This record gives sequence, C-alpha cells and structure tokens, in this order.
Amino acid sequence: MKTTILIPAILLTLAASGCATWDGMSSRQKSATTGAAVGGVAGAVITDGGILGTVGGAAIGGVIGDQIGKQK
Repeated sequence: MKTTILIPAILLTLAASGCATWDGMSSRQKSATTGAAVGGVAGAVITDGGILGTVGGAAIGGVIGDQIGKQK
C-alpha cells in the first residue's frame, strides 16, 4: 500500500475518532460522520491518494450516511 493512500486514511480516522462530542450527537450526525470517513478512505483508495477523490468520497459518503441516519 502506498504512503499516499495511507496518510489520508489515517487523517480521516483521526478526525472521526477525535469527535469529543460523539455522545451528544444524534444518530443522523453519527451516520454522516461515519459515512464521510468511510467515503474519504474509499475515495483515496480508488483515486490512488488523489485529493479530489478523497474529498469527493468524503462528501458523497457524508450525504449517504446522513440519509441512512435519517431513516433510523
């Protein structure tokens, strides 16, 4: 695995785990955060560490997570 893929994945994982207010978040907010993290990692892997792919994947994942959380 290339370092360019690993660095965005680690940063997104740290950002998601650094949510100090996780307990105060609604189910929808938690789903959006998790979706953004998963989408960002997937985008980074698919585009071989490209910034646009990572950010785009995080945005799309966040929207999908938000919609899934809305149904809970």
